[in-house]
Formats: sequence, C-alpha cells, structure tokens
Amino acid sequence: MPSAAMTANARVAIEMSEDGVAEVRFTRADKMNALDPEMFARIIEAGSVLQRTRGLRAVVLSGEGRAFCAGLDLSNFSRRPPEDEPPLTERTYGNANRAQQVAMQWRKLPVPVIAAVHGVCFGGGLQIASGADIRIVHPETRMAIMEMKWGLVPDMGGYALWRGLVRDDVLRELIYTNREFSGAEAVSLGLATHVDEAPRERALALARQIALKNPHAIRAAKRLQAGMHERETDAILLEESIEQHAILRSRNQVEAVMAEMEKRRPDFEDL
Repeated sequence: MPSAAMTANARVAIEMSEDGVAEVRFTRADKMNALDPEMFARIIEAGSVLQRTRGLRAVVLSGEGRAFCAGLDLSNFSRRPPEDEPPLTERTYGNANRAQQVAMQWRKLPVPVIAAVHGVCFGGGLQIASGADIRIVHPETRMAIMEMKWGLVPDMGGYALWRGLVRDDVLRELIYTNREFSGAEAVSLGLATHVDEAPRERALALARQIALKNPHAIRAAKRLQAGMHERETDAILLEESIEQHAILRSRNQVEAVMAEMEKRRPDFEDL
C-alpha cells in the first residue's frame, strides 16, 4: 500500500488508499481554511510528502467545514514579517516563492490532481484550486479573484495557472473588479471543469478511474500537458515521440492492453 508520512497538525491531513489515491484535506475548518503562515507551511509540506510517495496515482484536494479555502487570513495584514523572511522576489522553491509554491506545487506533482471545491473559494483559495489539473465545483460555491478588494494583485501563481483556462478579457474583468461568481458560472468562465452537488465524491470517483490507467502513461501525459502552451510545435512533436518511445512495449503498457482485452483490473508496477 502506498504511504505518506506527514507531521500531525491542525491544518492539513493526507489519507492514502490502497489504489494509490491520496486525499489531501484542509482541516482549518474554524477559519474556513484561510491561509496564514502555518497553513502555507503545512500545504507545502503535504506537496513535498506526495512528491516522495511511492505508488501515488492521483490526488484529490478538498476542504473541511464550510469552505474549500476562503483565501488569505486577514490577520496577515497586521502581521509584521520576521526579519529573516525572504522577500517575495526571492525564488525559494525553484521558480516560485512560498505563496506561489502553495498553488504551483499541484501542477508540479507528477500525477493528476483534482480539486473538489465547495462553500467558499476566494483569492488564494481559487489560485490553489487552479493549480489542480481538474476542478469539480458545487454549483452554489462562492468564488472570486479577490485580491483587488484589498488593493493587491493575484500573486500565488494565478497569472501562470489561468493561461488557457480563461478568456483574456474575461480574466481582466474578474481581476479588476473582484466580482463574485458561482460554481455554476465558473464552468462557463473556464475556472471549473464540472459542477456537481457532491464534488468530493465525484472527484474521488474520477481519481480512482485515473488510478486504473498505466501510471507511466499518465505521468507522461501530464508532462506533455505542462509544456504544451510554452513549447514550439516542433518541440512538442519531438516530446510526444520521446515519451511514447519510453512507454511502448513496456511492462505496464503491455499490462494495460492485456487487462483491457481480458476485462480485468490491471496490475501495474509502481513508480
């Protein structure tokens, strides 16, 4: 069985299933999972644990209580940063700072990530959800790119994550006005994949479906997807061929074919 070791805390929990699906839950329900420094640290810890987890096939993100994540904890505005806190411009996590890593790490994970969104999803919470590969949202979820309300700009990876999701003029309106929209509207805007009255259950069902696919091919597909909007056509074509060459006639690829033909559950090698 895959395992994930994470420090016990009151912010984030991870549960692993036998089929390699990890459920990551924000557990600061009393504060609607708002983002304070400890929340940032624990979410990043969860991503780091999952990066090292053998047999991981898919991840589901959700929030306990009344919200997925209400965005930045307003107490942050009165917080005096420690003298040793790096400036926002310092790249402390590869290409990102700490706040950006909280959202970007889900794109950096090698497996698909599905966000199950309910209640409230504002500001940084929306940027975290946008870091997922797929977003399943309750139709009555309250959502907003909220930063302009506080005189700020989105800076947790939103501008990188929303490329290809939201039409440019629509995105500008949402950012400039911080207007609230529903989960149902989020699909037409490009910020949600599906709406569902039970987003967590649907997200888990989808994750389990993905977990039955060749894990080598799933990870290769996520790598190809990551470069699709930035590479030139020639480079994309070559990367497709490189990934496929590594997969063809491998043990897991043959097993995918045999399981499909024999109408049985596949038995894949873990990565």
